[in-house]
Amino acid sequence: MSIRIGIIGSRGIPNHYGGFEQLAEQLSYGLVSKGHEVFVYNSHNHPYSGKTWNDVHIIHCYDPEYLMGSSGQFIYDLNCILDSRTRKFDVLLVLGYTSSSIWGRLLPRDSVIIFNMDGLEWQRNKYSGNARRFLHYAEKLAVKYSDFYISDSPVIQTYYLNKYRLPTEYIAYGAKLTTKENINILHAFGVEPYRYFILIARMEPENQIEAVLDGYAVSNTDCRFLVVGNMQNAYGKRLIKKFHKDKRIHFTGALFDEKTTHSLRLYSKLYFHGHSSGGTNPSLLEAMASRCLIVAHNNPFNRSVLEEDALYFSTGSDIRFLIEQFKPGPMEEQMVSRNLEKIRAKYNWENVTSHYERFMLQCCYLHANENIPDKQYVYE
Repeated sequence: MSIRIGIIGSRGIPNHYGGFEQLAEQLSYGLVSKGHEVFVYNSHNHPYSGKTWNDVHIIHCYDPEYLMGSSGQFIYDLNCILDSRTRKFDVLLVLGYTSSSIWGRLLPRDSVIIFNMDGLEWQRNKYSGNARRFLHYAEKLAVKYSDFYISDSPVIQTYYLNKYRLPTEYIAYGAKLTTKENINILHAFGVEPYRYFILIARMEPENQIEAVLDGYAVSNTDCRFLVVGNMQNAYGKRLIKKFHKDKRIHFTGALFDEKTTHSLRLYSKLYFHGHSSGGTNPSLLEAMASRCLIVAHNNPFNRSVLEEDALYFSTGSDIRFLIEQFKPGPMEEQMVSRNLEKIRAKYNWENVTSHYERFMLQCCYLHANENIPDKQYVYE
């Protein structure tokens, strides 16, 4: 059975930004390969201006974020939703709810609406009290206006079940296994194999970048530290100002070339993953696929993926201790091998795409037979 699928909620494909864009890219390509007709909504500011990408239809919508800041995302999502009402999609997949669920009344009711509920956005430290209250409200609207739901972490799945008595389908992200590394790439960054540390993240407080660098800065190591990510927001600029005197730390800016990021991960001594909120983080899976030895922030989200196959930290003092005392051995080699096997067995895009396909087809069947879960309990 072939179905017509729309995907909104990302800035567009091919990926030039982050997690949802990567999901939209990999998922749309995989679903088209399985014979479905897929449409992805792109910001009109996206670098790719074509009408198709690898047989995926691209719909360009006006996005005033470049003029209005993050509030422009609400207008962009509105434009996407209004356009989707004309497309007669069998399924409309909405990635995230922060700026789309307030337009929930306008979602096309002749389509099956599936929300990927993303992380617990209101937990993020970057938001003010008023913003967190709004995000709670947006979360409730997503629950109200969606027909079916996807969570990308068992922790998030449990949250929705406990708070709303709402069943969600757990579907994680994926990562690509690749052997296309190039050791010569390291020269451009002034590092040598296994003589540097690395983290790749958005510059946001909940990613614990400052704590990691605080611990590193007071350590006695002579290994360099590569910080990969766009540094142009206020938090990124503050980190540069705070640590610019430590010449061991190199802020590379954002890197999107897969061979470059894979090579930098692969040849690192330790990969630091500080994400403390959200679901199954794509950058964590990529680090696992790149055969990194991972130092992760100690929280349920990371432990649900890594289990015991990582070194964990909670504070900057933990970071200093790990850096100064770390000596790789057979146990660490086994951690890397087990994480690689998790990618092969579970967190790969073929499995993720097949799971999305099965769930979408199941939702279409249930929707056609008017067997949609009762959600009155949300407003009790």
